[in-house]
Amino acid sequence: MASSNFLGRLSNLFTGFLSLFVSGIEKNNPEIAYENSINSMKANYDRLKKAAGAIIRQRDDVTTRLHNAKQKQAQLEANLQQAMDTNQDDLAVSILQMKNDNDQSVTELTAEAETAMAEAEKMKDALLEMKSEIKRVEDERDRNLAKLAGAKAKIQIHSQLEGLSVDAEIRALDNVRGHIANVISEANLGDELRGADLDVRMKGLQKGASRATAEAQLAQLKAARAQGAGAKQM
Repeated sequence: MASSNFLGRLSNLFTGFLSLFVSGIEKNNPEIAYENSINSMKANYDRLKKAAGAIIRQRDDVTTRLHNAKQKQAQLEANLQQAMDTNQDDLAVSILQMKNDNDQSVTELTAEAETAMAEAEKMKDALLEMKSEIKRVEDERDRNLAKLAGAKAKIQIHSQLEGLSVDAEIRALDNVRGHIANVISEANLGDELRGADLDVRMKGLQKGASRATAEAQLAQLKAARAQGAGAKQM
């Protein structure tokens, strides 16, 4: 008994996991979910159609039997009138017995035919409604899958746009900018070097001029001193 309960719980657990697994697959693949639902609806439609076919055949059979019973009823009524007109009472009694039985059949078949026709109409309405529902779900599938495809395409485009890196372009521009800066710096360096060379030469000139001035001043001082010494000796 305990083993049976355990196996039952294990089966329910497996069924639950399988249901979750199938549900997950259908969620990730909505076209599969739609196809499964539509195929299930179509299978139910086929079963209902077979049942409706049986009911319609029963309706047709009852209708035919009722038609025949009514024809027989009319014939028996005519035969009864003839028997009465010809004073064939024994025949009239027999005809009345057959007519009474047939009238009972007509009453029963009429009720049966009405029920069969009502059931057949219900089945036809159910078939039409189910067929309409299948068409509605198919249209919904087409619309939603088209929307889903469009949404996926947008997401893919957005992902591609977001994934497009401008690092390479930026690096290329950085290289260009660096090259331009290097050329400008090189040009400026030439100017600076030329300027520095002029400064050195100017400083050399200034230093030479300063020494020459100092030497000239020294010569003047010596000459003045010499003149002073000569004046004292005189």
